[in-house]
Amino acid sequence: MTAEYHPQLVADLHAMVRDGLSCWGMPSHTDVTLLSLSENATFRLRDDRAGRDIALRVHRLHYSSVAEIQSELAWVAALHTDGVLETAVPIAGVNGALVQTLRSAAGYADRQAVAFTFVSGTEPDPADDLPRWFRRLGGLTARAHAHARRWPRPAGFVRKRWDFDAMVGPQAYWGAWRDAPGLDDAGAAVIARALAVIAPTLHAYGMAPERFGLVHADLRLANLLVDGDTLRVIDFDDCGFSWFVYDFAAAVSFLEHEPFIPAVMDAWVAGYREEAPLDAHDVAMLPTFVMLRRILLTAWIGTHAEVPFARDLGSGYTAGTVRLASAFLATTR
Repeated sequence: MTAEYHPQLVADLHAMVRDGLSCWGMPSHTDVTLLSLSENATFRLRDDRAGRDIALRVHRLHYSSVAEIQSELAWVAALHTDGVLETAVPIAGVNGALVQTLRSAAGYADRQAVAFTFVSGTEPDPADDLPRWFRRLGGLTARAHAHARRWPRPAGFVRKRWDFDAMVGPQAYWGAWRDAPGLDDAGAAVIARALAVIAPTLHAYGMAPERFGLVHADLRLANLLVDGDTLRVIDFDDCGFSWFVYDFAAAVSFLEHEPFIPAVMDAWVAGYREEAPLDAHDVAMLPTFVMLRRILLTAWIGTHAEVPFARDLGSGYTAGTVRLASAFLATTR
């Protein structure tokens, strides 16, 4: 995975988006605003004269193929059409295709881009009754999982498989956790011991269809929108095949160390069980998946140093991962 989003490239992304407005029938006077830089670059396109407001995701290079993107969009459309979740719906370009190609006048690589309906709402505030929203999220997650189990996936459907090796193995999607910023030999040894416990635990848990299937895989707060009493789920860019309860671990991304995690875990479980069964073994596995996700994110920070959010977390997040791994090991003795 190559580093990107240096200032010249970000400026070029703006230019590529503006030059590509006609792909979605947006006029030249459209207001183009960069919303975020993370795995991808997300822009807001507003044409106040026509009352059009869309979100545009410009994809990072070498992460998702066109087939993977089209597969993601097929599931998103099905979740919306079947009334499972309120989410941003993909918008086809004027040529009828959902995935468009943006060209760079400055000679940078072409980019794949997808437009979505712009949905209202704000990210849940950790200081504002987070268990309430996690109970709601648990129910929505259960509904999405039930849909994934019964949905007849279209021919050619392909998404990443988020298993142990894909997360923390030698060819991990997000790079090597050992390259995390600030990680010394002593800290690496602690994380390695934690992974040595996690690996056989996952093997024993297994990948039976009732435990492993199509999941969102990135339900962190940044991908949730609160609008009044409504909770919306967005950004299925990382959706793929993994353990169903991994979705909880992803939901507490970057919050794993917070003292309120047991409360939000209980709330999520309660909400899930309002919609679907979740047995005691599933619940007992949640801390293991939280630890695995934390190590995965520690690797992500190391390979995404150009992303402002990752850069701000830096070595402090790595040190926190080592502390959490030590605490995790203490519970497994």
